[in-house]
Amino acid sequence: MNDQNLNLEPIGKFQDPDVTAKGDARAVVALAGVQTLWFNTGTLCNIECVNCYIESSPTNDALVYITTAEVAGYLDQIAVRGWPTREIGFTGGEPFMNPDMIAMARLCLERGFDVLILTNAMLPMMRKKMRAGLLDLVAEFGDRLTLRVSLDHFEPQNHDDMRGSGSFAVTIKGMQWLRDNGIRMAVAGRSLWGDTDAESRAGFAALFSHHEFAIDAFDPAMTVLFPEMDEKVDVPEITTACWGILNKKPTDVMCASSRMVVKRKGAGGPTVLACTLLPYDPQFDMGTSLAEAEKPVKLNHPHCAKFCVLGGASCSA
Repeated sequence: MNDQNLNLEPIGKFQDPDVTAKGDARAVVALAGVQTLWFNTGTLCNIECVNCYIESSPTNDALVYITTAEVAGYLDQIAVRGWPTREIGFTGGEPFMNPDMIAMARLCLERGFDVLILTNAMLPMMRKKMRAGLLDLVAEFGDRLTLRVSLDHFEPQNHDDMRGSGSFAVTIKGMQWLRDNGIRMAVAGRSLWGDTDAESRAGFAALFSHHEFAIDAFDPAMTVLFPEMDEKVDVPEITTACWGILNKKPTDVMCASSRMVVKRKGAGGPTVLACTLLPYDPQFDMGTSLAEAEKPVKLNHPHCAKFCVLGGASCSA
């Protein structure tokens, strides 16, 4: 039997790192310069949300707490590599569950970076030690520290459907404390309920006005509306031709300007990933050093298409 008689099954989407299911060349994003280096503080979280892309929960310790000393090592590497990094981001899990959170933020601020911490502004942030640490940081560094609060929707019920009954009220209470103490806030919402972008922003604007939160609902960097990330939803693959068709550039995509450091349970140390959204997919592991992380990224995942290229979203400010 020769190859012409074989009944070959077509390759599925997002299977081959170099070509799409249709045989087109897959889009690749070169590193243009890391503006934001992210650290995942660990996957443990005080709550368990519906469709959490990283599966954070009170029991998930797949990514363990990163330490201040480990963060310092990567800040040193930034200097050695001459990266143009201006911002250090911390995500989780819930970052304020990591006992080193304040010390890590202080280290980065002292090194001259802006710091962005993603939080649900609930009980872990409101512990006495964390509140005292935040007050010290804002007194010394002011608006160079930003807390981006996860507020899925401006309607309490929609938020609670994702994060648990009563969670909206607890988050608002945390945000009121941040407001009263002059700590700069941003918000991350989700595009899940069929609202248009304009409707979502108008809803958040009304909420912010009601609580006197100094957050601009119409600034995409201050009120980030993330597209829903469901790997089961069929999305188109991104080919090299898509840049021209979509009138976008590879430098518009998040992995052109950011990397994330994680520490996996049982690992000897941290590793660097191409993307904040793909902590468990080994094809996006880039090595343990920032030098190794300078490799280009092949857009071989549904999140690359829906979130970054088609959705136009970015985790950075």
